[in-house]
Amino acid sequence: MEKIEKQFVGRVYGVRGQIVIVHCESEYRPSLGEILSTQEKTGDHIIRLEVHSYQDRDILHCLLLSSKEDIYRNMKIVTESPSLFIPVGKRVLGRAINFYGQPVDGSGALERGYTRPIHAVAKHPALTTETKKKKLLETGIKIIDFFTPLFEGGRLGLVGGAGVGKTALMTEVIRNLNSEHDGVALFAGIGERIREGHELWESLKETKTLSKTALIVAHINENAAIRFRVPEAAATLTEYFRDEEKKNVLFFADNIFRFVQAGNELSTLLEEIPSEFGYQSTLETEIARFENRLVSSDTVFVSSVQTVYVPADELNDPAVAAPLPYFEAVVILSREMSKEGRYPAIDILNSKSSVLDKGLIDDRHFEVATTAIELLDQYERLARVVTIIGESELSLQDKVVYGRGLRLRNYMTQPFFTLESQTGRAGVFVKRNETLADVKSIVEGRFDSVSADKFLYIGNATHLIPSEYKTETSYEPQEREA
Repeated sequence: MEKIEKQFVGRVYGVRGQIVIVHCESEYRPSLGEILSTQEKTGDHIIRLEVHSYQDRDILHCLLLSSKEDIYRNMKIVTESPSLFIPVGKRVLGRAINFYGQPVDGSGALERGYTRPIHAVAKHPALTTETKKKKLLETGIKIIDFFTPLFEGGRLGLVGGAGVGKTALMTEVIRNLNSEHDGVALFAGIGERIREGHELWESLKETKTLSKTALIVAHINENAAIRFRVPEAAATLTEYFRDEEKKNVLFFADNIFRFVQAGNELSTLLEEIPSEFGYQSTLETEIARFENRLVSSDTVFVSSVQTVYVPADELNDPAVAAPLPYFEAVVILSREMSKEGRYPAIDILNSKSSVLDKGLIDDRHFEVATTAIELLDQYERLARVVTIIGESELSLQDKVVYGRGLRLRNYMTQPFFTLESQTGRAGVFVKRNETLADVKSIVEGRFDSVSADKFLYIGNATHLIPSEYKTETSYEPQEREA
C-alpha cells in the first residue's frame, strides 16, 4: 500500500455499526476515499477507515474496514494512504485474496510487486465505429448456449431466488469457459458463503485452471463496508489485465445483490434519505459505476457472468432491476422448475438474449430457436389444461405438441461436472451445434416414438435417434462471427 506522511486528523467521536464518526481537530481535511488509521497500536489488528463524506466542516463519516471491537471514543486518527491499494499482476493468479490484497488461501505471502488504488478512474477504451469480430462463448450447457447465447465481450446475468441453483450454475460456467479461454479469469465473491468459495477453489484445482485465475473474496460474515468495496477492487484487477497485460478477461461475480445490500446497510447507518422502495437513493449510480468499468477495449474482450439474488422471488425489486439493463443475456431461474427436480432450473420463456437475433447468429440457429420457443409456449398452455382434465382429453394434434414440448423440456436438463459428487451423475459438455441438431429433430417430430423420460439428464441425443433418421441428423458446425 502506498504510504504518505502521517498527519494527525482528529479523534473518534462515535461508532455507528460500520460507520465511524471522526471529529477533525487539525487544519488538515482528508479527501474522500482517503484511508485513515489509528495512531496507537492495537495488537495484531490494523484499524483502517475510508473517508466517505463530511457531515460538517469538522465531522467526518468514515467506512470501517476493520473490526470495531478495538475502537473506542477519543482514539487518535491519522492519515495512512491516499486510497486503498491492492496487488495486481501475474502474482495474484492462482491465489485467493481478501479486500486488502492479503492471501486467504494458506499458500504463503504474495510476492512484492505493483499495486493499484481501487478507486482509480480507469482510462476507458476509446469508442470505435469498427465492427469487432466476436465469437460465441460456448458454455457447454445446452439451455444457455441455445436459448440465451452470449458473444465474447458480453455479459450474462444469472437471476433467481434462494436455493434455485445460481451458484452451482455459475461454478459450472466457470469450469467450462475457463478451460478453453486464452486469457485470465477473475472471480469476485461478494457476500456469499465460505463453503461455496472453497468448492470453487477445489473445482479450479481439479480442472487445472487455477493458475490463470484470481479470486478476491468477502464472505457473508464480513462487515458491510468490505462487501461494498470488493466489486471495485475486483474491477481494478480487471482493468489492469485489460489495459496493461492486454489479456482477454473472464469476469465472474457472485452476488451483485449482496453489493447492493451492503450499500443499503451503509446508507441506513449514514441516515441518508432512502428511495421510494427503501433502497439507497444512489443505487443506480453504484451499479453503473461498477458495470461501466467492465468494458472491452478495441483489442481485448472482457466477458462477464454475474449472479443476482432475487429477494422473495420478486423480479421487480429495484435491486434486481438495476443491473439487468447492463446484461446482453439474462437467465431467469425458476423455483417451479427446481421443485420439479429439473436442473438447471431455467425459465426458458422468461430468459432473454439480445444475441438471439437473425443478424447476429446463423439462420439455422435462429429458425430452430424461434420454433422451439413457439413449441414451449404452446406446451405451457396445454400443461395447464392437462393439470385439470388430463392428457387423455387432448386432441391428437395437441397430444403431439404436448409430447414434443415435454421432450424438449426434459432434454434441456443436464448433469454438471461440478455436482457429480452430489448427484451421482457424470457431467457432460454439449457443443452448441449438437444441441441445435437435437432440438431441430425434437420439434420436427423425429423423436415422437421415443419416451420423454429418456431425455432427462442426457448429453446429446445421438443414442436416441430412431434408425430411420440416423443418416439425416447432422452435428456439423455452422458458425457466424459478429
